[in-house]
Amino acid sequence: MSKTERDDGRQLVAEVYFLPGATSDYDDAFDWYFSRSESAAEGFEEAVERAIAEIVQAPGRWPLCDNRHRQHLLSRYPYSLVYRLIDDIVLIVAVAHTRRQFGYWEQQG
Repeated sequence: MSKTERDDGRQLVAEVYFLPGATSDYDDAFDWYFSRSESAAEGFEEAVERAIAEIVQAPGRWPLCDNRHRQHLLSRYPYSLVYRLIDDIVLIVAVAHTRRQFGYWEQQG
């Protein structure tokens, strides 16, 4: 068994990183919610944290949205975490609003 697989076949994840564009996406969304309601911003933060924890537990669980990225929709918020796996690392490439043009994160670098 490789170091990145469990006995049940799920992959272990050692690290989670955000690309700068994903950090910017997150900050913009958080600020937008915070300007309207502190509790909405806190809820958004909790939804992102919960999604990250779920991805870490089973990174292959969420569907592919293109040939190398997966997408985890947040509960109660119109955002998804777009990520890819690189060995035992989850790389968050976008915190994408569901109404944004699909694939915009490719231009973020």
